[in-house]
Amino acid sequence: MNMQATQGVQPPPPPNRIEEMQLPIVMMRDIMIKTMFRKNIDMVSELAEALCLPRAVTQELVDMARSQTLLEATGTLNANAGDEMGYQLTDSGKARALDALSQSEYFGAMPVPLQAYGEQVKRQSIRNIQITRQELVQAMGHLVLPDSLLDHLGPAVSAGRSILMYGPPGNGKSSISNGIRDAMGDKIYVPRAIEYSGQVITVYDPIVHSKAEVERDDPNSLRRRRTFDTRYVRCERPTVITGGELSLSMLDLVYNPTARTYQAPLQLKSTGGIFIVDDLGRQQEPPQALVNRWIVPLEESKDILALQSGEKFEVPFDTLVIFSTNFHPNEIFDNAALRRIFFKIKIDGPSQADFLKIFAMVAKKRGMPLDEAALLHLLKKKYPTIKNVYANYQPIFLIDQMISICDFEGIPYQMTPDLIDRAWANMFVRDEAIAH
Repeated sequence: MNMQATQGVQPPPPPNRIEEMQLPIVMMRDIMIKTMFRKNIDMVSELAEALCLPRAVTQELVDMARSQTLLEATGTLNANAGDEMGYQLTDSGKARALDALSQSEYFGAMPVPLQAYGEQVKRQSIRNIQITRQELVQAMGHLVLPDSLLDHLGPAVSAGRSILMYGPPGNGKSSISNGIRDAMGDKIYVPRAIEYSGQVITVYDPIVHSKAEVERDDPNSLRRRRTFDTRYVRCERPTVITGGELSLSMLDLVYNPTARTYQAPLQLKSTGGIFIVDDLGRQQEPPQALVNRWIVPLEESKDILALQSGEKFEVPFDTLVIFSTNFHPNEIFDNAALRRIFFKIKIDGPSQADFLKIFAMVAKKRGMPLDEAALLHLLKKKYPTIKNVYANYQPIFLIDQMISICDFEGIPYQMTPDLIDRAWANMFVRDEAIAH
């Protein structure tokens, strides 16, 4: 296993005092009272959990709000919470909470300052990962790939830069991208939200981020301590996959005018992981424009985003970008764009020998017995009609077609020249004029 995965990523340390939070004091106070107001919380322990802060820091915030007469102690001890003192918002506290909510609906987990997040990104950088040939082969175990392809892929993934995979459709470019993701076995820490210039940007997204198993503290331990800053969520390295639907606007901050908060764009959510642009050339924007948008991030490891006010700011860019296209790179890019994509890897169709390996593997998986006469018919009669161009998707397509025919005809799964002909007819559409 690689060094990074063995030792694990260094977690973000939890803050011990308000000063370590590096957030505007008024912002922290307002998020706390908005959270109490919206969630109807009256216990410091519950509040600490809702704010994702250690209890000592939460108590400091509570004491500060009390000194400003925004909070008051209820004077009752809650027996269920270990005789914990209860707190409630005063009338001026409720007024302040409503005023703060009118400025921003955000409440709950305290955000992480952008600068602190940048430090964590360095600790868990995708460029710290060194993947061995064995790990890559293991992750690609379900694919039949030539050794020469792994020779190119290995260094590209370990560099954590950008990869362009090109070649005819149906040869597993998407599957290879997913295999690369699976080879990265370690976990990283994703902030629930980050703060820049008093604005909150939500980052953690359950659709993009797979939460890892939580390592539980021992409840019987005398000194229970949080092992990391819980404003972050421990996750698998993220993978964002976009296809023909990708537009340049999807790479900008998303502003919610009702909540008055921002949502991180896709490439920021994929920090520490992989961003796959599948089917490049099928988007509304030309490929050249899409790649131009990535030039600064790819070269300088930082991206530039803009707030509603027009203010621009830098965020870390620590992502392995994989572009995948069925077009030849020279058709869709100029030389300057190609120069900026670090690795260019052609994914070709399989050789006849590899095609047969894949065919046998799929047949075994699907419970379809192989038949020599049917295979000879396929190789000698059918493939010459398409100049013997093999593709990785074809064995699965042909075998699944034959299975569907057998199911319909009510016969055991079998492979015959006739069934090969019927399956083949569905794989290609004959060129013909249609009368309208």
